Amino acid sequence: MFIGYFTERPYQDPRSGYFGATGRDITDLGISNGQYDAKLGAELYNRYLDEKVYAEEMGFDGLMLNEHHSTPFCMGGVLNVEAAILARITKRSKIVLLGNVLPIWDDPLWLAEELAEIDMISRGRLVTGWVRGTGRESVAHNSQPPFNWERFQEAHDFIVKAWTTPGPFRWEGEHYNYRYVNPWSRPYQEPHPPIWIPGVMSRNTVAWAAKMRYPYVMLATEMEPTKKSFDYYEEQARENGYESDTRQRGYLFKVHVDETEELAEMAARKYIQGPSNPFLEGNQGNVRSFVQNLPGLTQRNNLLPTVESFAAAASRGRLEQHKEATGEKQDAADFLGTFEQQINKQSIICGTPTTVIPKVKQVLEYLRPGSIFFWDGDGAMTHEDSMRSLRLMGEEVIPAVREISKELDLKSPFDTE
Repeated sequence: MFIGYFTERPYQDPRSGYFGATGRDITDLGISNGQYDAKLGAELYNRYLDEKVYAEEMGFDGLMLNEHHSTPFCMGGVLNVEAAILARITKRSKIVLLGNVLPIWDDPLWLAEELAEIDMISRGRLVTGWVRGTGRESVAHNSQPPFNWERFQEAHDFIVKAWTTPGPFRWEGEHYNYRYVNPWSRPYQEPHPPIWIPGVMSRNTVAWAAKMRYPYVMLATEMEPTKKSFDYYEEQARENGYESDTRQRGYLFKVHVDETEELAEMAARKYIQGPSNPFLEGNQGNVRSFVQNLPGLTQRNNLLPTVESFAAAASRGRLEQHKEATGEKQDAADFLGTFEQQINKQSIICGTPTTVIPKVKQVLEYLRPGSIFFWDGDGAMTHEDSMRSLRLMGEEVIPAVREISKELDLKSPFDTE
């Protein structure tokens, strides 16, 4: 099994009524960067890098980075910069990018060069991942939603060719045109770094990932719709002539470990505090559906079973489809995914190692992923909260999870037959 660590790297300012532990909710794309303190931002970036280095020391196989734009809940607007730093200052862990938003790149050749350089500096530890992005990213970078899926596929095909085909060559596509493609920087790994695809809602993306035989990572979706989505991947794999297994299944979920049950609950409650995250329940009223659900971004009739999850549907501006699928009557503003509700349905797992390990085992038994990522250190959690959890994960949780994965025969994408 492959075990990774992830945090959104939120912008935290305890002095602010917006970003403090008891700050008010922030409407998506609704706050000026005039509120931003660069000196505080510098401290936070370095804090999150320090935590990633410690995660490697504690035995994590992968350090996951993601990308969002124009929002305080995620400071990773340029995740390739963070990845390049980690490539140099870490030694063993894979650097997992889940991922670059392909459709907003007007020059994917530049992205191919950046990623190749990161792979070389890390001596082959890059795992690259590409996403279609949310409406937020399309608005923030003036990308046309109706062409999102086309640009994603063409940029993917172009980058893979740039990595694997000796140049120079021409590229004449629908959305990208180059008269000279000959990047001097080529990846360390042959034929190119592993490609993993993360997602939440789109059946198109899952079907495409299955066709390409890329691992698909479900991002903090509820258990039952996640299982259905993995089943859909398996169906698509069979249609493409092969049997998928645990190596193609990845899952990100929120896990915090602490020294006592009381301390664990106190820290885990901070998941839903601090700068509001539209992917965390309890903050769904701040998602502007007309931003997230831009015309042409995702086909209305081609959504994964995760649309049945209020959290996933609301975070993508898909509440109407959620209501059609479930008969739900509440609007986002009326729905409160309380901490207790999230604990009950295992959207958040917290406790001491003794209580957390059996809960993680339940997730592994039901979903059977070959790759997992523990989402921690988020919301209003402090550096001390993160470091305590990372230490206990390294000392007790990770060794136990490795034994459980052996019992369940959960192979990672790096395991061979």
